Amino acid sequence: MLDPQLLRNDLDNVAERLGVRGADFDRAAFSELESRRKQLQLDTERLQGERKTLSKSIGQVKAQGGDASEILAQVAEVGKQLDETAAAFDAVGQELEAIVQQLPNLAHESVPVGKDEADNVLVRTVGEPTSFDFEAKDHVDLGQGLGGLDAEMGAQLSGSRFTVLGGGVARLHRALAQFMLDLHIGEHGYREMNVPLLVRADAMFGTGQLPKFADDAFATADETPHYLIPTAEVTLANLVADRITDEASLPLRFVAHTPCFRREAGSYGQDTRGLIRQHQFEKVELVQAVTPAHSYDALEELTGHAETVLKRLELPYRVMLLCTGDMGFGAAKTYDLEVWLPGQSAYREISSCSNCEAFQARRMKARFRPDGGKPQPLHTLNGSGLAVGRTLVAVLENYQQADGSVRVPEALRSYMGGLEVLQPEG
Repeated sequence: MLDPQLLRNDLDNVAERLGVRGADFDRAAFSELESRRKQLQLDTERLQGERKTLSKSIGQVKAQGGDASEILAQVAEVGKQLDETAAAFDAVGQELEAIVQQLPNLAHESVPVGKDEADNVLVRTVGEPTSFDFEAKDHVDLGQGLGGLDAEMGAQLSGSRFTVLGGGVARLHRALAQFMLDLHIGEHGYREMNVPLLVRADAMFGTGQLPKFADDAFATADETPHYLIPTAEVTLANLVADRITDEASLPLRFVAHTPCFRREAGSYGQDTRGLIRQHQFEKVELVQAVTPAHSYDALEELTGHAETVLKRLELPYRVMLLCTGDMGFGAAKTYDLEVWLPGQSAYREISSCSNCEAFQARRMKARFRPDGGKPQPLHTLNGSGLAVGRTLVAVLENYQQADGSVRVPEALRSYMGGLEVLQPEG
């Protein structure tokens, strides 16, 4: 959530910066509500002062043996006006809160201005796109040939955008997740967490999924619903919610491997074939909570941690700096990692690494106490390290051989019992 003081004291600048993000922000309506809020606040303070003065005079009149009934009636009338003013003040505050909850984060000054992914900026390319002396298959054909990818069974069990993995393909998927966890825990200093997959609405609100993206979420039908997590970012980031963390404890680094659940509302017709866009998928998620002074160094570090997975697997990829129009709701700056997929002859996103600055922390009431100072919001960062299903896609397509077999990357062989090649069935 944006800093309320920034909105109140620098509205023109904020409105301009929201404009480059494509935000639907009615500056005039917000300004009018803010003027009403200020006036109601002044009215409240004036009425409180009047009531206090009148209340004092009651005692004085009674001490002199006088009749205080008229003053008591005035106190009652002022009290009634005060209740009405307080109710109006609360109502205006709720209207302002509803507007602010829908506003995205402000982009960092280093983020390029643009409308969509066409305006993203290439930061670096690592490795050359894989090429073959045979026609490359996509991961669906490869997985089916290996007897380990069954979309029809997934649809029979659960509907569209669910897939059953089996045999060597399922084992490779598990190996990838284990490899990523071991890397991030053993070399990058993250603390592994096993977190709930169902969370309350306030946890979803804290990381920005609610209320804006309610249509993308799977929720229980209870009167007070729980939500299936769309990413472990929700649970990991909320580990610091409603807390004041000592500065000496920072940075905090958390990692979790979880299933994730998304309706993918509005994305129908896109990537309906295969594992790229599923309602249920798995990720190894990285989250950091840091001081504001270190958050942009932490973003480079976290991005590098995600890149290390791709480097160890020897997968060609590139890093893109997202423009203002393509960033996620809570992000101030985002790098996308895009892996090369020979079956599509294209780079596809496999991780987004974002600095949310204090945007999530304000929503979560997550603060830290500097040495000798007052509590202030943390900065939070998140990134996939990596999306397991999409990494499986990349391994299948980049390590395929002419006969439909798939070589196992060296980094994964110890997790596969020394297996070097997945062979086609039948």
